[in-house]
Amino acid sequence: MTIEQIEERLRRLPPAKLAVVFDFVSYLTERDAQGELTDVLLAAESSLRKDWERPEEDAVWRYL
Repeated sequence: MTIEQIEERLRRLPPAKLAVVFDFVSYLTERDAQGELTDVLLAAESSLRKDWERPEEDAVWRYL
């Protein structure tokens, strides 16, 4: 599947259907961005865990 093939089919759609396609493409783009963010957060968790699991940290959070 190429962009040209997709464009050819898009040109045949009525405006209402184009809105649905746009919403779907937007969803896919955001989902991919969220997946990348989640990967970064999970990778950072292990390195930050050593700071989170300290008695001093627990003492601070106890009062919140």
